[in-house]
Amino acid sequence: MKLILSRKGFDSSAGGVPSPIFADGRMLALPIPDGKSGIRYRDITYDGSSLGDLVNQLTKGKVAPDDRAHLDPDLTGNMLLRKPGWRPIFGQIGQAQGHLRNHRVGPGDLFLFFGRFRRVEHHHGSWRWTPDARPCHVIWGWMQVAEMLAVDEAQSGDHDWAAYHPHFQRQGDPNNVLYLASRQLRIDGLNETLPGAGVFPHFSPSRQLTAPHATKTSTWRLPSWCYPVDGRTPLTYHANRQRWRQHTDHTELTAAARGQEFILDGDEYPEALPWACDLIRNR
Repeated sequence: MKLILSRKGFDSSAGGVPSPIFADGRMLALPIPDGKSGIRYRDITYDGSSLGDLVNQLTKGKVAPDDRAHLDPDLTGNMLLRKPGWRPIFGQIGQAQGHLRNHRVGPGDLFLFFGRFRRVEHHHGSWRWTPDARPCHVIWGWMQVAEMLAVDEAQSGDHDWAAYHPHFQRQGDPNNVLYLASRQLRIDGLNETLPGAGVFPHFSPSRQLTAPHATKTSTWRLPSWCYPVDGRTPLTYHANRQRWRQHTDHTELTAAARGQEFILDGDEYPEALPWACDLIRNR
């Protein structure tokens, strides 16, 4: 099995701002803008309210309520009206999908989605960024792959419920692939029932990738076992050993600024999947 750290949601280039961490610790990964999508920000619901006003205020009008949103990965059923048969889904295309294909990512493998977040506060009736709060990378969701299929194949058969997904607006590309979630997490040694996909509703330091006092978001503090010793293959896009520093109780990584999908081989790093299961168990 493979563990994939997948960069998704608002950032400095897509959306222009981080995603919010609210004062009560709730966090929400904002889907990036996508002019081809059939989904508007005002169509998406979070905690009973439309996302339209939230993104408009946090971006100072650069992203408007009627702008189109790339809701992907789509992991929470109550964010849109759904057709019968809906299940969590994630699409990938282009170079990023080529990277997943080259590393044979498929059924059974586990995505951990991370993004750039910053704390927000409600001030005089609108949302704003909390002064002096620094952005950080945080893991916000997960999905174990049950099956995958090309978008062109999904147009026939039993996948009418998925036709809303933004990747259906990018047809005719054989490298346009959908990943469908497992109903339950299936990992060797796991003796309890955990969902195969979902979001982490609240911030936790255990899921913060950015080191607590780092001046750069890309300076990560990872578990000690992440260090690529004894000939183990490093996390993809991080083959340069100068990115890695081994400390007594943790590993420091200067994370790559480019790339969406960072892959770790679970056979070489047997600690990876139990670590991920602990994050999901303690969500």
